[in-house]
Amino acid sequence: MGARGLGGQELGVPAAGGRELGAEVLVVGGGAGGVAAALAALRRGRAVVLTEETDWLGGQLSAQGVPPDEHPWIEQFGCTQSYRAFREGVRQYYRTWYPLTAAARQVVDLNPGLGRVSRLCYEPRVAAAVLDAMVAPYLSSGRLRILFEHRPVAARTDRDRVEAVTLEGPDGALVTVAAPYVLDATELGDVLPLAGVEHVTGFESAAETGEPSAPDVAQPGNQQAFSWVFAIEHREGEDHTIDRPEQYEFWHDFRPAGWPDRMLSLTAPDPRTLEPLVRTFVPHAHDGPVVADQSADPGDRDLWLFRRVVAREQFEAGFAASDVTLVNWPMIDYLPGPLVGPASDPVPDAEREKHLAGARQQSLSMLYWLQTEAPRPDGGTGWPGLRLRPDVLGSPDGLAKAPYVRESRRIRARTTVLEQDLSLTVRGDAGAVAYPDSVGVGMYRIDLHPSTGGDNYLDVPSSPFQIPLGALLPVRVRNLLATGKNIGTTHITNGCYRLHPVEWNAGEAAGALAAHCLACGLEPAQVHGDAGLLAAFQAELVADGFELAWPEIRGY
Repeated sequence: MGARGLGGQELGVPAAGGRELGAEVLVVGGGAGGVAAALAALRRGRAVVLTEETDWLGGQLSAQGVPPDEHPWIEQFGCTQSYRAFREGVRQYYRTWYPLTAAARQVVDLNPGLGRVSRLCYEPRVAAAVLDAMVAPYLSSGRLRILFEHRPVAARTDRDRVEAVTLEGPDGALVTVAAPYVLDATELGDVLPLAGVEHVTGFESAAETGEPSAPDVAQPGNQQAFSWVFAIEHREGEDHTIDRPEQYEFWHDFRPAGWPDRMLSLTAPDPRTLEPLVRTFVPHAHDGPVVADQSADPGDRDLWLFRRVVAREQFEAGFAASDVTLVNWPMIDYLPGPLVGPASDPVPDAEREKHLAGARQQSLSMLYWLQTEAPRPDGGTGWPGLRLRPDVLGSPDGLAKAPYVRESRRIRARTTVLEQDLSLTVRGDAGAVAYPDSVGVGMYRIDLHPSTGGDNYLDVPSSPFQIPLGALLPVRVRNLLATGKNIGTTHITNGCYRLHPVEWNAGEAAGALAAHCLACGLEPAQVHGDAGLLAAFQAELVADGFELAWPEIRGY
């Protein structure tokens, strides 16, 4: 679908004309959190409408082309049962349909791409296929309806409730969906401004949050870079050099303040030390076992291996002529401007589209530089055999269907997770704050990429943490639930709550809560505010395969 509509509109009015649909639960956004939310409500017998701006489910799991960023214990514990089912579904897909070697087929925790970023590096199209299979029974039963290529453009509200959301389809036609519960699972929190839900963007101030890493003054326009991922392989002796991108001259010379070299190079800061670090990039320079463990090694030193999703050694001889790797590197982090702004100063549509187009140009410029100027070990320059793989990402051009968004609008929540709640430096051996209203767990370093306000990486060691139910609940609106990167975190704690299994868990909890409230005649605030009601809901989650607390482990 490309770039259209990813930001939505900042102000919405009820739609005039168009179709009208009804549901018990409306999930706006089909990313990791949205799919998990829909599945949770569907398992509890509810009728769900799920909308998605692209034609793939999965968000960062698929359409954005980002292999899962996960903690080192993911194969044993630390996620929900349904997220584990997704992961195993990906592995089974390869075992069923791909000519794996006998050795690869026997590996229980199969990693198809042997990438260093994750223990499960796969082709994004496989994730989309697995997610389609997970929702297929509910489509068949008629309890799930999916509106692909639809974006929210308006909302109808009545005091503290959202009554309906209007969406625009690919042909410009409008459809309005009314539901007792509305879950915002969009990548940028697009329903929040449309429905007048109190929210925040960018950096909060230290005066507001007390966070050690926060600035003195709030910076709502200062947000993490987003990136437009692409997939490549290498065909030795062939020339697949793309046309010189229109903005190549600009990106060729672009060097942000505090960056050790031009962006189009193999040098970028080490996220944890900020010292200049020269990466390597040599197609097929390494074969052999790779164990992904970001607690010991971020995995980004060898860029060919970093996010490799097809490792030819995993398959029978002759099947794969080349590895395939996804380019999601520091060098394609887009810094000139954010996609959203605060309610008081929204980013105009034209500016948003300019940034989206600029990010695509930056990624294409990186590819062109790799093909023509990147240093080779033999002293030459350029790898003209690099070839885009549109099929891997289901797109016509080899770029992901949507940009990888790291930071969203975030609700003003009943509970806001703060840096000092989970920072290893602050909490030490005490571990992260234990929330009595926990609805799940997560773990990752506070990993903030360079920002539109000129900040470099902010990388803070953290402790294994919980997801408080209060972070899913807006302070005022009664029937809207945050379902992804828009939950009650700060700019800083978003850095560890934004990862794949955490977003899935938050979304799954939101979908479960909506269904629970419908079944029991309750509202989310009642469940959150009453110890007995909360305990009953948490028991339901545990029975459904949620983990609400960590075993005794340490941070990294």
